[in-house]
Amino acid sequence: MRLTQSMCTIAECAPGGDGPASARPRLVKIAVVGGSGVGKTALVVRFLTRRFIGDYERNAGNLYSRHIQVDGEMLAIQVQDTPGVQIHEHSLDCNEQLNRCIRWADALVIVFSITDYKSFELLSHLYHHVRQLHPGNMVPVVIVANKADLLHIKEVEPQQGLQLANVLGCTFYEVSVSENYNNVFNAFHLLCKEVNKQQITSTPERRRTSLIPRPKSPNMQDLKRRFKQALSAKVRTVTSV
Repeated sequence: MRLTQSMCTIAECAPGGDGPASARPRLVKIAVVGGSGVGKTALVVRFLTRRFIGDYERNAGNLYSRHIQVDGEMLAIQVQDTPGVQIHEHSLDCNEQLNRCIRWADALVIVFSITDYKSFELLSHLYHHVRQLHPGNMVPVVIVANKADLLHIKEVEPQQGLQLANVLGCTFYEVSVSENYNNVFNAFHLLCKEVNKQQITSTPERRRTSLIPRPKSPNMQDLKRRFKQALSAKVRTVTSV
C-alpha cells in the first residue's frame, strides 16, 4: 500500500492495469457522504489501509482507490470522500461538486455520528437527495453510525439509526472507526458485492444487444424487392412467349 500525496490518493498495486480491457478488474465507484465531523475520511482510510489516523486536514473531496477481491473476483474500488453537508433553512446545502460525486457513484455510504444528533437528522434528507439524483432506485446505499465507542457523549441511540435504516430500506452498520475494522470492511464489502452483482447481471444484456445486427437500409431493401419483381416479370414474359 502506498500513499501518493501528489494525487491525494491511496492506491494499492494490483495486476492487470496495463492488460486488455477484458482482463482489467471491474470498476466499483463508491461515494461517502454525511455531515461535518462524522468521520468520513477516517472511515475511508480505515477501510483502505486498516489503520486509524486520528487527525485529518479539512476534507478536500479526495478520491481514493485500491483493488480488493470479492467472491473470488478482483475489483478496482474507487472511493470518493466528500465535504460535510449541512441543512440550510430545512433543505440540504448541496453544491454541484457534491451532486456530481453522487451521480458518479455506483453505491453510497451515508455516515452519521452517534455523538451528533444533527448529523442523524441529515440522514433522511441525504437519502432522498440521492434517490432524486438516481431515480432508478438501483444504487445501493448503506447507513453507517460512527463513533460507537463514545457512549459517554452519545446523542443518538443505535436503535434509532437501525429503525431509520429499515424505513429507508438500507443496510445499517454501527462502527467505531478508531477501535474496530471488521464492520467498516463489511459495509464497503456489501456495497461492492451489490454493485458487482448488478454489473454482472447487466453485462450479458449489453453483449447480446451489441451482437444484434443493425437493420439494413430501407432503401437497399426496397431496391432488392424491386429488382426481384422486375426479374419475375421478365421470366413470366419469356415463358408466355
